Amino acid sequence: MERRKFIQTAAAGVAATTLSLVQAPAQTPPGTVPSPVKRPQSTDMVYRQLGTTGEIVSAIGLGGYHLGKQTDPAESIKLVHAAVDRGITFIDNCWDYNDGLSEVRVGQALRNGYRQKVFLMTKMDGRTAVEYNKQLEQSLGRLQTDTIDLVQFHEVIRMEDPDRIFAPGGALEAAIAARQAGKIRYIGFTGHKDPAVHLRMLEVAHQHGFHFDTVQMPINVMDAHFRSFTHQVMPVAIQQGIGVLAMKTFGDPFILESKTVEPIEALHYSLTLPVSVVITGIDSMPILDQALAAARTFKPLTNAQVNALLDRTKEAASQGKFELFKTTQHFDGTAASPKWLG
Repeated sequence: MERRKFIQTAAAGVAATTLSLVQAPAQTPPGTVPSPVKRPQSTDMVYRQLGTTGEIVSAIGLGGYHLGKQTDPAESIKLVHAAVDRGITFIDNCWDYNDGLSEVRVGQALRNGYRQKVFLMTKMDGRTAVEYNKQLEQSLGRLQTDTIDLVQFHEVIRMEDPDRIFAPGGALEAAIAARQAGKIRYIGFTGHKDPAVHLRMLEVAHQHGFHFDTVQMPINVMDAHFRSFTHQVMPVAIQQGIGVLAMKTFGDPFILESKTVEPIEALHYSLTLPVSVVITGIDSMPILDQALAAARTFKPLTNAQVNALLDRTKEAASQGKFELFKTTQHFDGTAASPKWLG
């Protein structure tokens, strides 16, 4: 995508999300389309449509990995409650985060009516139907729910991952069966390595006549300069009506350590793009306050502001040294534990 077109996309922000997504055809088999759920909203939060699902969710998503880092479980629960009470309705998680502890903590936090207030997402590592089903049953138990709103294939980071997921006896078969059984409502995929892998996943899905509800990927001020998901994948996802879930806003946390951007402006940048949700790691009350402040003060960045951020980060971003999830195995949980794939 040319820079001028990119800036136009950034400036369009929320409007682009809404207008672009409504035209995409739904390919979900008849009888399996979930009905959107209405959830409480706060005037201090931004809310957006999740792709073509009809679901309205908070534009700030509560990252699941960081919810298993607190020494005292009560602190994790308090953090989730504070986030939901202040308007966050999208909660991220994964079967393998902190050896399952993140899901356990969120499951505990969603008792006493909190489950009905949130759109709950988690991810499966399994590439086979057998492994996917095993992990899904564990996640349902940990999260203390009969239905997970969105389950995504986790860490699609290898060119062969799409072929394994879509193969006979692969994880997609299990996901579709789980959706039909009411255990999950929507299906997506995630990855952080290379836009080419994401595009391959979308290509294989098209070959099989399958439409993903969501795709999760790095969207940040440095991604625009190096192996860019923003340039290469996001336009395709939007054209297909797939809800874009942005992650790695801070590079966990290496982008901030580059000293080229401040947290609030990094969040505002990602929120300006046509994404449904910006998922950000929140492990303490001050970081929660920061994310909520970003939502409360958000106005789509102007062309000049986008230009300034991209100019400021260009040199630091050029070799990907602050996006270690792209250039190293630092964040590749399934590389460290290939048995999770099945």
